[in-house]
Amino acid sequence: MPVREEKRNLNSIPVGSLGIIPLRGCQQLGDKVDEYLVKWRAERESEHKDSLAFAGYQRDSYIIQTRVPRFGTGEAKGEILQSVRGDDLYILVDVTNYSLTYSLCGQENHMSPDDHYQDLKRIIAAVGGKSRRITVIMPFLYESRQHKRSSRESLDCALALQEMVSMGVDNIITFDAHDPRVQNAIPLNGFETVSPTYQFVKGLLNNVPDLTIDSDHMMIISPDEGGMSRAIYMANVMGLDMGMFYKRRDYTKIVNGRNPIVAHEFLGSNVKGKDVIIVDDMISSGESVLEVAASLKRRKANRIFVATTFGLFTSGLDCFDEAYKKGLIYRVLTTNLIYQRPELLEKEWYISCDMSKYIAYIIDTLNHDSSISDLLSPSDRIHTIINRYKNGELR
Repeated sequence: MPVREEKRNLNSIPVGSLGIIPLRGCQQLGDKVDEYLVKWRAERESEHKDSLAFAGYQRDSYIIQTRVPRFGTGEAKGEILQSVRGDDLYILVDVTNYSLTYSLCGQENHMSPDDHYQDLKRIIAAVGGKSRRITVIMPFLYESRQHKRSSRESLDCALALQEMVSMGVDNIITFDAHDPRVQNAIPLNGFETVSPTYQFVKGLLNNVPDLTIDSDHMMIISPDEGGMSRAIYMANVMGLDMGMFYKRRDYTKIVNGRNPIVAHEFLGSNVKGKDVIIVDDMISSGESVLEVAASLKRRKANRIFVATTFGLFTSGLDCFDEAYKKGLIYRVLTTNLIYQRPELLEKEWYISCDMSKYIAYIIDTLNHDSSISDLLSPSDRIHTIINRYKNGELR
């Protein structure tokens, strides 16, 4: 079986000495990314490796030690414990990691997205403008669900982007932004929203041995009109048909800040007997995606897979356990870009898609100031892994 080349052929001069700062709550992902970079750079051959431009290129670790100590009142400060002068810094932050706590006047307080965002700003402030460049890798974009104004309300995501840029951030990399148009708030700065489509396909093919990948046996579904482009891309690359649901809402009422959903209406070809992949950006409570799965089952769909970038599971896992027992869902795939509660990883219905190698590719390439366009649109890699699956090379 042919082994695909892992290391990218990067011969250009690095922008600066590489430094990775995984903030508290993103350390596990940061350590995995660091392992890949250490391995690749130890093996990479370059005729310029001994030149001054490549000083510090091969190291035992690229992680910069930092800390954010807190006072008794809950106030905090950011500290960087080693020199970052002239470094090309990549700061990783998971704003959804609610498992972390701190003491607030003697009370245990769970960290909110606001707390994580403040810690990010503290570390950027601690850099003090001494680095060569700062890239923030924020998989779940802070306040991305508050992205448009429909009444007298704040535009939190746009404000956060502008604030980061004003503090000296050059590039912001996120994954499956709820609405990529928020980048219009910072039109002169780098903003990339990356889709983990390849990792979903890879996770599915590595864990389910009996898939038939053609339009007669499989279909991609978007659970709402907002995720159409995501589903269209995946369907086109895999050579499948797609369908979508749209949310019929009651615009005479407002419940929890939004108009309640009356029904999920389906648009698309017949799903009877087909394996179905529901693709979305996040599972919040899971209520919507389970309603969509139930609707597909009523239409005689076969196995139902749910693939979402962020598994928040804000209402717990019991509803998914029940749906799995009833046969509504077969497998749920989410990434390790955000905190995964330990009990989730033990579920029979759950497949975790590791994104650490992908992030390492992005960091490695950007540090050399090279194009990441092939990483942002991985259609060739998807075709390759599907062909290997069909030829029985994956198992």
